[in-house]
Amino acid sequence: MHKIFSFGFWNSIARLILRNRIIIIVLIAIATFLLSTQWKNMRFSYTEANLMPDDHPVNVSYNDFLDKFGEEGNLILLGVQDSALFTPEKFKAWNELTKKLTSYPEVDHIISPASLKELKKFEDPQRFEMVPVLESKDPDSTQLKEFENKLFTELPFYENLVYSSHSNTIQSAIYLNKDLVNTKARKIFVLEELDPLIEEFEEDQGIDVRVSGMPYIRTLNAQNIVDEIGLFILAALIVTSIIFFFFFRSIRATLISMFTVCIGVMWAFGVIGLLHYEITILTALIPPLIIVIGIPNCIFLINKYQQEIQKHGNQAKSLQRVITKVGNATLMTNLTTASGFATFILTDSQLLREFGVVASINIIAIFILSLLIIPVIYSYLRPPKDRHLKHLTKRWIGGFTNWTENMVRNHRIAIYISSIVLLIASIIGIYTIKISGSILEDMPKNTTFFKDVKFFESEFDGVMPLEILIDTKRPQGVMKLSTLKRMDELEQFIQDIPELSKPLSVNRLAKYSKQAYYNGNPKYYQLPSSQERNFIMPYAKSLSSSDGLMQSYVDSTGQFARITTFMKDVGTEKMEEIENDLLPQIKKIFPEDRYNVSLTGKALLFQKGTNYLVRNLIISLGLAIFLIAILMAWMFRSFRMIIISLVPNLLPLLVTAGVMGYIGVPIKPSTILVFSIAFGISVDDTIHFLAKYRQELKANDWKIKRSVYAALRETGVSMFYTSIVLFFGFSVFMISSFGGTVALGGLVSATLLFAMLANLLLLPSLLLSLERSIANKEVLKEPAMKIIETDEDENDFRTEDEKN
Repeated sequence: MHKIFSFGFWNSIARLILRNRIIIIVLIAIATFLLSTQWKNMRFSYTEANLMPDDHPVNVSYNDFLDKFGEEGNLILLGVQDSALFTPEKFKAWNELTKKLTSYPEVDHIISPASLKELKKFEDPQRFEMVPVLESKDPDSTQLKEFENKLFTELPFYENLVYSSHSNTIQSAIYLNKDLVNTKARKIFVLEELDPLIEEFEEDQGIDVRVSGMPYIRTLNAQNIVDEIGLFILAALIVTSIIFFFFFRSIRATLISMFTVCIGVMWAFGVIGLLHYEITILTALIPPLIIVIGIPNCIFLINKYQQEIQKHGNQAKSLQRVITKVGNATLMTNLTTASGFATFILTDSQLLREFGVVASINIIAIFILSLLIIPVIYSYLRPPKDRHLKHLTKRWIGGFTNWTENMVRNHRIAIYISSIVLLIASIIGIYTIKISGSILEDMPKNTTFFKDVKFFESEFDGVMPLEILIDTKRPQGVMKLSTLKRMDELEQFIQDIPELSKPLSVNRLAKYSKQAYYNGNPKYYQLPSSQERNFIMPYAKSLSSSDGLMQSYVDSTGQFARITTFMKDVGTEKMEEIENDLLPQIKKIFPEDRYNVSLTGKALLFQKGTNYLVRNLIISLGLAIFLIAILMAWMFRSFRMIIISLVPNLLPLLVTAGVMGYIGVPIKPSTILVFSIAFGISVDDTIHFLAKYRQELKANDWKIKRSVYAALRETGVSMFYTSIVLFFGFSVFMISSFGGTVALGGLVSATLLFAMLANLLLLPSLLLSLERSIANKEVLKEPAMKIIETDEDENDFRTEDEKN
């Protein structure tokens, strides 16, 4: 009865599709149009992806910092390493450039050499005032030479803020409006205003300008993602269509498949817009992913249609059998693939949840589209000619299946030894894998902005802000000399860490006050003593509103202070070492009963987020394996078959992990995705093989050897076709300029290729070696779902139908 219902269901689906072709075409067109109207809701992220939930302690601490001091990542840096800048013509041009930039609403203020001010002491009344370092608005060569000398020798306050302590590099700091820095206005300003102005300056003055800072990096990085979406889609279409044509030698079949996956891509964009998700480096992968996963669906359906035409030439019967015989198998393989992606939904990471939702929805959508579009289009076309069916009897494909059969028949021991050696080597390699939380590692290495980042790292010791928030637990507690001395002790410790830059804090202003009190003598750039503080305080009272220097590093109550240092892009492991060095020192310098001190900032946020994401991805992989094992148990009703089916799919994952360890590819958000994606796809081959194997067992009176070889010959060709498409399809991602995307493409491709070999060699070998324990009706019970229908099933159904 179950068998009749199973075939009856798919037979009903076949009749529904073939009898309502016009309605289906209209419904697909309407759905495509409605989803296309949602494209306008797609938006690109203007902030770094939040890798952790909002209530995570690290996020809570960071948001507390932002509440007190505002957005920290609002600084764009313009650097020049050219002494020609201090010539009248070029200095004037630079000054005009910075003035023009100041006029934009996106810019809050700019610290630039021409606008620098120095702290000076005045009497009657006693006060400090910030006065221009360069008094002349149109300085000559002599004045500029004096200014350059004074800047580098007498103004330590501006060290690593305006000039580099390593060379004569000068930088201008553009502070963006904190309300606009995380909006579309930032993108427009950077791409349409800032970049053209800098290019014009470089062309006119012959000076190379380096540009960096988190807002600039984020903008160009996001633009690269946008540019690559179109590139990936085009490349995926070209590669898969060439391979498809090579296999089928039919322009018509190729165009139908391309049309199907293009509709799938349009739906993918529509779903992203409908859900109002942002385009991130992960969701940007989904449209080409749909192409790569959709093409195997087309291969299965078109291949079966052509096999049926070759067998009996009846087009109507062929189309019906395409749906009834292949529909169930492709549904289950797409469900397992979607399950692999759907496990990301169960993580606490918003970035992964959105990726999992969109990917799983669209994988099911491309299955539905394939099942509807291909039979409907072929129903309006003439049956394929003999020349279009020649690929079904290609000798080289026969040679491949003969090789696999020979290996399984005569070299099983070699297969087992090879598998064990690979397993041991992989486990050794896994122990050498490192986790990477580097924000720059995946960025395009050949871009100008990446080279500029490295330039600022070498000249100014880093671009990633690391913040230390100090709560003195009492109003005006920051300006107490005891607090300033503690801060200075911590800053001295930070300076000794090579990966961190010279810190910025209110201490700079306190030291500068003493220098100014002693008439600008740079040797007095240090914290005042208790006695000196009494003399300096009458002068310093006027500084509370001077150019916002105090407000940047002390809150309005005087209770909270920040120490800002910039970090080189050192990765997770080194970052953890630095954190482990800093935290004990902080506790030692700032007693916990008098101070609350916390580490935060973009650098720490990204490192913690990476570790959090990797843990979530490992959990999601475990869930994917468990979920697919449950599906296999439901389909085959056999615990032993679950174990046998998981072995050839887990081994390729372990081999890939081992290879990553040997070649030095770290575990990071982009590469950890490899395992869930590859496992969800590779298990499809296992389902096809085992379904065919069980079918052959019944047909061959439970003779296991005959059944294994028959299943191998039958499924080997389709496994080979789909694996080659997937291999080259995922290889498309290797043209990316992002290192993580390149690694993702290469690793998934290699894993799927190895998974094909494991399913064609190791899986049948295990079945043959364990034949006594599995080749019986008790172990291989009637499955909960018929995966592959047979002609016998069809006849049974028709007989029953006739009886009714």
